[in-house]
Amino acid sequence: MQNNPYTWIEQALSTINRANWYRSVKTIESLPGAIIKIEGKQLINFASNDYLGLAGDERLIAAAIEATKEFGTGSTGSRLLTGHREIHQELEQEISKLKQTEAALVFSSGYLANIGVISSIVSQRDLILSDKYNHSSLKNGAILSGAKIVEYSHNNIQDLTNKLEQERENYRRSLIITDSVFSMDGDLCKLPLLLDLAEKYNSMLLVDEAHATGVFGINGGGCVEHFNCTGKELIQIGTLSKALGSLGGYVAGSKKLIEFLRNRAPSWIYTTGLTPADTAAALTAIKILKKEPERRFKLWQNVETLRNLLETENQLFCRGKKISNYESPIICFPLKNAAEALEVGEKLKQVGIFAPAIRPPTVNTSRIRISLMATHETTHLQKLVATLINFNK
Repeated sequence: MQNNPYTWIEQALSTINRANWYRSVKTIESLPGAIIKIEGKQLINFASNDYLGLAGDERLIAAAIEATKEFGTGSTGSRLLTGHREIHQELEQEISKLKQTEAALVFSSGYLANIGVISSIVSQRDLILSDKYNHSSLKNGAILSGAKIVEYSHNNIQDLTNKLEQERENYRRSLIITDSVFSMDGDLCKLPLLLDLAEKYNSMLLVDEAHATGVFGINGGGCVEHFNCTGKELIQIGTLSKALGSLGGYVAGSKKLIEFLRNRAPSWIYTTGLTPADTAAALTAIKILKKEPERRFKLWQNVETLRNLLETENQLFCRGKKISNYESPIICFPLKNAAEALEVGEKLKQVGIFAPAIRPPTVNTSRIRISLMATHETTHLQKLVATLINFNK
């Protein structure tokens, strides 16, 4: 018998290294933005989810400072106990307006929102149908619930239909869970068809709008608004940490749902409330989203510009492999394996572009993932494409 019960850790790290799966953090030495500084070097940032460029906005910073002065640095406890502030309620009201729902509830992170909501509304007697490409928070929320989990092929409505037909009648409740924008591929769920299936099979539908809030829809309300599904019976979850430039998560839906979650969602009940600074920053971001639609327009203009550049030169650097679609500001370049992805990511960094490798187990196939921002300039996009073409040569 081994004398040290922790020796397995070194062996596990060795295995991770051999598979080219080892991760380490990169210290950002500047404000968030299209240009960042890492290790003293200025880099064009294509790795951020700050889609509207608000994380470094002076108005969000000023709002966070003012809230800290008024309310302190922390909420000090669960919102049911000592941590609730009027600013939390104001933020929830603005989220429900943005999402056009009756009510909303703010969590301390999007991950906490997903695991708390899913594990509260279904349990051992229930069924969950989950898209294979769903985010980790959705998958872990499903596991914590104790419900029977059935994965369906990514965005495959026929496979989901077949599984509902086979399984639904055996369970008390049924819940379909999906991302609206899949974070590692950039494609969209087929929301109208999912709603049709949910109605046909008496299932609830939960949609994670993390990468859609502030980005999609005429008002930035997300894919629910984009697909003209506002007002439909579904549960909307999202984050304040991407396009809204702050931190936290939310769930939006009926008043009864929100009332139920206040009483049953453990990751809300037993977690310290969102800090006043983060709350104020998110609230300010939503107000800017309404007043400055040009930010969203500029983001989509950048998507179109990059699409045109890539389609002109596609075969030159993709070796015949298909670039991911252009449905969102997330564009992926497939690569052979983790080693190649690491090599390309390092080469990009050497020439002034920050776009780290995405590898298993996060995804099944290695890639370089590009996230566009409203604050990217055309010259940034041109440099990215020119660099990839040069690498291929």
